[in-house]
Amino acid sequence: MNPINYNDMQFTVEKRGEGWDILCARGGGAPAVAGAGLFPGATEEEAEKRALKVIRTVFPVGIKSVGPDVAHPNRIGDLKIVGPDVLHPNFIYWDKDSVTPKH
Repeated sequence: MNPINYNDMQFTVEKRGEGWDILCARGGGAPAVAGAGLFPGATEEEAEKRALKVIRTVFPVGIKSVGPDVAHPNRIGDLKIVGPDVLHPNFIYWDKDSVTPKH
């Protein structure tokens, strides 16, 4: 099966027994398992389409934006220090997969 390039990561979908495994290539050369024994009885085309949906769910593309915590500033003398509001981040997702060409 052709490798799946998503968000500058490379995945492969391999048949193992009745199901399919999704493997992610890592920097050291050893693959990481993103899913095992998935889609039992699925054809190769079905497994590839469903694997891409799983990959997009497990590895979402987006950013986490942390704004200032203006409700809880720290005061040191006359100096008011406003730290980040890490308890209430905003998540921004987008559908764009990657800037690299797809195969």
